[in-house]
Amino acid sequence: MKLVSRAQWGARAYRKPNGATPYSRPRRGVKLHYLGTAYTDRPHEQCAAYVRQIQAQHMDSNGWSDVGYSFLVCTHGYVHEGRGLKRRNSANGNTTLNDQDYAVCLLVGSTGVTKPTDAQLGGARDAIDYCREEGPAGTWLGGHRDGYSTSCPGDPIYAWVKAGAPRPASHQEDAVTEEQMDRIADKVVERLLSKDAFDAPADASDYSDDPKSPHHYWSGRTLFRDLVTKVRRIDKTLTELNAKESRP
Repeated sequence: MKLVSRAQWGARAYRKPNGATPYSRPRRGVKLHYLGTAYTDRPHEQCAAYVRQIQAQHMDSNGWSDVGYSFLVCTHGYVHEGRGLKRRNSANGNTTLNDQDYAVCLLVGSTGVTKPTDAQLGGARDAIDYCREEGPAGTWLGGHRDGYSTSCPGDPIYAWVKAGAPRPASHQEDAVTEEQMDRIADKVVERLLSKDAFDAPADASDYSDDPKSPHHYWSGRTLFRDLVTKVRRIDKTLTELNAKESRP
């Protein structure tokens, strides 16, 4: 994901205490938005300034404590951090709806540029996955119009949402498939088992056949066994952390 942090796009400090309000519960899912006004595309170098313009409108004209969205995705596929994963958004319509789902805005309008680019859809897909994996957010996915009377996020984006927000074909190469993972794993194992000896870590036990050898050596099989053991430990730790986070 091409994430642009608040510092990188030059965000103003949010107002406290309202701008620091955390979510009170795990998020059900993600709602997609659009600008709802005319939008003209621009070089990516100007996108940060436009996001600052949105923040200024929300804070100075709307009286909000910060830019309303959790994330904003430009037509070039960059995901600009708004309120982020922890601070409650103010874009979904009311406090209950804001607390329920993340708000991801695609920088397209009701006139001018009305259809998202493939790069933008890929960035939005990245943002959805990021909210689910790191938020955490559940698997529910919808548009601003779901549960609130509005035309947002516009028909092109809403159709994409209702189709499950698929990653564009031109960006499929960014995602590694299970088949590709299997092929990579097979190649790694083949390489490990074809070599007679590898230098072992300095603190490892000496598995070399020659006890007088000045170096530690591991066979490919030993190295592979060590890698599998470490992966299993990581997987166990992640499972335990996820279990703790899911407890009420």
